This record gives sequence, structure tokens and C-alpha cells, in this order.
Amino acid sequence: MAPNLDDANSVFEFVVKQGNGIKGLVDSGLSKVPGVYVQPPNERIDKENAIKLELPPIDLSKLDDEVGEQIVRAAETLGFFQVINHGVPLHLLESLKDTAHKFFSLPLERKAVYLPPVTPSPTVKYGTSYLPEKEKALGWKDYILMQYTDDDEALRYWPQEIREVLLEYLRSSIVLVKKLVQILLENLGAKRDDPMIDVLIGTKTVAMIFYPTCPNPDVTVGIGRHSDIGMLTVLLQDDVGGLYVKIEEAMDYEKKAEWIEIPPVPGALVINVADMLQVLSNGKYRSAEHAVRNTNTNSRVSVPIFTMPLETAKMAPLPQVVEKDGIARYKEFMFGDYMNNIYENALDGKRLLNFAKIG
Repeated sequence: MAPNLDDANSVFEFVVKQGNGIKGLVDSGLSKVPGVYVQPPNERIDKENAIKLELPPIDLSKLDDEVGEQIVRAAETLGFFQVINHGVPLHLLESLKDTAHKFFSLPLERKAVYLPPVTPSPTVKYGTSYLPEKEKALGWKDYILMQYTDDDEALRYWPQEIREVLLEYLRSSIVLVKKLVQILLENLGAKRDDPMIDVLIGTKTVAMIFYPTCPNPDVTVGIGRHSDIGMLTVLLQDDVGGLYVKIEEAMDYEKKAEWIEIPPVPGALVINVADMLQVLSNGKYRSAEHAVRNTNTNSRVSVPIFTMPLETAKMAPLPQVVEKDGIARYKEFMFGDYMNNIYENALDGKRLLNFAKIG
């Protein structure tokens, strides 16, 4: 039974509690955006106040010094870049996008078994928005999220329709992530073979995210302004587009704008710096705020891999960077404490980094 779109409780019950998600809302014959999804004007993404990223993707087929410099420069400026010849098979990328669309088209009863109250494993979660119970306005997206522990658990608990392709994606992407982290940390004075690197990317979470078409995308967001909490994120986006990075005052762009759109590039993966890499670099690398804008013409899928430190890892700026800078801009803290902070609050840009800042 379709919800009463003018009743926030009815919409919340249908979308969140019953697990119908935005997909179910759209399929019910939606003609307008329910009030609970209407974002305040300052949280919307104005396409007219955005520019497109015109930098070509970084070609990783030859990881020489010049390519390393391009990676470092991108991490220092925008915090987002795209890579090609990255080692993840192109046929796998296409399969991931197809599989994501098929998964979210499954009957509700097949997806609802992964809702938090009933999921067979706490490492697998199907849901909508980000933290619906704490958000003032909900995000226009559905997702399935899985934390990787080992192959055996994944094969046992992850949805059978998506587990094989996601495991293959995870395996090949982690090789890519390790190479990138090695380059970025070596630039800060660390050694490429430092065993710390395995600790810093020791937690891996993969998700499939579905952004259904929206009757009025001007007043909604797929996901609001936020930065990622870990080390590096690898993102596969389809050809629909909609990923935007917030322009900060310190960013040097000739045209004044509020957002930069990261346009889809066939065969490319998007890489973005996350909070812990900003902390380790003492602010040298940029964990940028980003958000997703929906469209009224096409549904969009994306498949991110979030690499994060182990929860027990102690995080702080690298000593050699602090010595060079003459000041530590972030305190030492346990990564698990940082995680607890973000999962207790609604998204709010880079506010969480204040937890780690000194002064």
C-alpha cells in the first residue's frame, strides 16, 4: 500500500521501516517529492553554480615519478581524481553496474532480509538515506553495504546475487589502493614497505548505491555534504553522473563556483582522499566534502569501496611531517573512537574532523 506523501510518518514507515526504500516510493507512482526529502536551500546542489572537472584521468599503466607527482598534486588540491589503466578489469566494471541495477530491482522480500533488525550478519546492511532517524531531511538513495572480514563470511552472508562480483572487485581494487597509499605516504617521508600501510587500509567496506529518478532533483540530494572517514575511497560511477565536490576557499579556480562536478569517464575509477589521510599528512592532503545530485531522467548506481584503518589503530600526523611543519594540527586518537562519532550523527560536511583538530 502506497504511503500518504503528505504524512512524514507514513512515508518513513513505508520507506525506512518496511524497507521499500526510494525504489518502492518511485514505483508506487510518485508524482512529487515528499516533504521529508526536501532539503534546506543551503544543502541543495545548484547545477548553475557548478563547474566540470576538466583534468584528464591519471594513466596508471606506467607508475613512474611523473605519475606519482600527478597523484600527489591531485591529493593536495581537490582531493579527488580519476584513474585509468588501474588494473580492475573493464568487463568487471560493466558487470558491477548491471548487477547493481538487478539487485535493486529484486522483490522487496529478497532485499528486506538485510534490514538492520533482521540481517543475518551485522556486517551486511540494506537501507536508505544515511541515518534516517537523525536526519532533518532524508537522502534520495537506497543501498546495500557490506564490511569485508574474509571470503568465507562473505560467501556465507553477502547476498548471493552480488557477492561473487563484489569480491572480485574488492580483490583487484585493494591492489590499486595499496599502490596509491604507498605513493602518497612515501611523499610524506614514509617507506613504501612500511607494515603500517596494511593497518591503515585494514578495514574494507563495499557498497552498492542506487539513486532512483526524482520528480524534482533541484530540491533533494542523493547524499548530502560529507567527507569519507577512512584513508582512500575507490568509486565506480555509471554514465549518468551526479557526483559533486564542494569548492573550499583555499582551492584555486579561475571561475568562482560552489561545486565541481566529477564527470563520468568510461573505464575510469574515481579516487578520493578521506579524513585519515588528511590527518596523517597534517592537512597536506585534502579530504573534500562531496555530495550526489539526483536526476529526473535516469536512475544512477555507484559502487564504492571504503578503505579504513583497523579500529585499534592510533591516528595522528606522521612525526616527520610535524617536524617539517613545526606544528601538529591534529591530536592522537583511536580510529574506533572516530568511527563511533560519525555513526552517531547525521552527515554535516567535514564537521567530524573537528574531533581530531588541535585548537
